[in-house]
Amino acid sequence: MKNVLVTGYRAHELNIFGQKHPGIVYIQKAITAKLAQLAEEGLEWVISPGQYGVDLWACEAAMNLKTQYPDLKVAVITAFANPEENWKEDKKEYYNRILQGIDFYETVSRQPYDGPWQFKARDDLLFRKTDGIILVYDEETGEGSSARFYKERALKKQQEEGYGFLSISTEDIQSLADEDASGWSDEGMDMS
Repeated sequence: MKNVLVTGYRAHELNIFGQKHPGIVYIQKAITAKLAQLAEEGLEWVISPGQYGVDLWACEAAMNLKTQYPDLKVAVITAFANPEENWKEDKKEYYNRILQGIDFYETVSRQPYDGPWQFKARDDLLFRKTDGIILVYDEETGEGSSARFYKERALKKQQEEGYGFLSISTEDIQSLADEDASGWSDEGMDMS
């Protein structure tokens, strides 16, 4: 994959209401692991819809990987102008900090929110411009989430065109948290 779409749950869908939530670290670790693997295989662009939650955490994870993979680029493509307009101040600050660190920003519709068609137009573009997706999604909890629509569309595109599909489940994230809590990790173990 040269260009990967990274998305998943919005923060509120995970009951995360601030940047200090401990779960964010593990979500980012899981995303970083997938991105690093793809970067080793020639990944060039990480592309995100830029909504508050997995989208922005993935951008931050990708930006942190640029020290190891300096050719890696990060893009945010939003559905409409000023999506952060009605967000709380701390979320706006985080969003703007992310935008300052990325390589490309664009909005599909240059006007404020006007309707669901803007999300459809954005998603059409994102799927057209990417070779695959990393989706943070869980079958058991994802039924009513926005991530479910990405999953359905990505799987259909995979079947029709060979679109790449990588998933990160809550089990994957929990196992990283458990690993940290127990102090055991493959990297930290000395078996000699």
